[in-house]
Amino acid sequence: MTLPLSHSPEVAEARAAGRPLVALESTIITHGMPFPQNVETARRVEATIRAGGAIPATIAVLDGTLHVGLTEAELDRLGEAQGVAKLSRADLAACMARGGTGATTVAATMIAARLAGIGVFATGGIGGVHRGAEQSWDVSADLQELAQTPVTVVAAGAKAILDLPKTFEVLETLGVPVIAYGQDAIPAFWSRDSDLPAPLRMETGAEIAAAHRMRGALGLPGGQLVVNPIPPEDEIGRDVIGPIVEQALEDAARDGIAAKAVTPYLLDRIFHLTEGRSLTANIALVLNNARLGAEIAKGLAD
Repeated sequence: MTLPLSHSPEVAEARAAGRPLVALESTIITHGMPFPQNVETARRVEATIRAGGAIPATIAVLDGTLHVGLTEAELDRLGEAQGVAKLSRADLAACMARGGTGATTVAATMIAARLAGIGVFATGGIGGVHRGAEQSWDVSADLQELAQTPVTVVAAGAKAILDLPKTFEVLETLGVPVIAYGQDAIPAFWSRDSDLPAPLRMETGAEIAAAHRMRGALGLPGGQLVVNPIPPEDEIGRDVIGPIVEQALEDAARDGIAAKAVTPYLLDRIFHLTEGRSLTANIALVLNNARLGAEIAKGLAD
């Protein structure tokens, strides 16, 4: 069958010219914040990538077609849409086959980026092992995707609501390179330091791009996770965010929140408990990751 895949005019032109491209997910638009702030933030992220010398490719499923790059009208439509599916590896194909509309998570965005020949993807934070996973078995598909899909993912670490030691232990078991950008510690999303040592450290986008190409030359499956610390002026220290995360987790357990509903619930509770500061930090770290993503993409294009 013919794959229903569409490139935006900007992305199609960049592909034809061999220009650097950076993939972007769309759940931050549909499940991260309300309209019109969601679309305004998405446009800021895209503008940051263009300013860095690359072309953004925001990915989503619209009416069954996998879009790599969204026009302004499509971005507005997605930002205002209601009942948009949250797509990962397990439900991407079903949504497309049914002609549905969905926003891509880290895993689904990696799949689409591979199909489009895009080697780097900038996001906020990856999913991972949830706290209490020894009872719930709640582990994000993002980790397995990193182990099998050859895309370099730039994030500010795993989301701080997760069990970070277990998350990075699983990544080590799966053979996923975890590269800290410019520091020796793995960052913790809103905070610059998780107190976990980074297995690898690199200083430039070109160095990260070279490692990506070498993995391909060796025939190694999977991608790389680049953990990029939030800028110092935007971080929320662990001593501040830690008790707030614990409170949000207690609230989720009390309210019986489970499965895919957990992460949106926790992020919303933390937003209210920090009086909006967590969202401000989230936007800052996404923009910071977009800048690094553009630098890596230029290294891949060279």
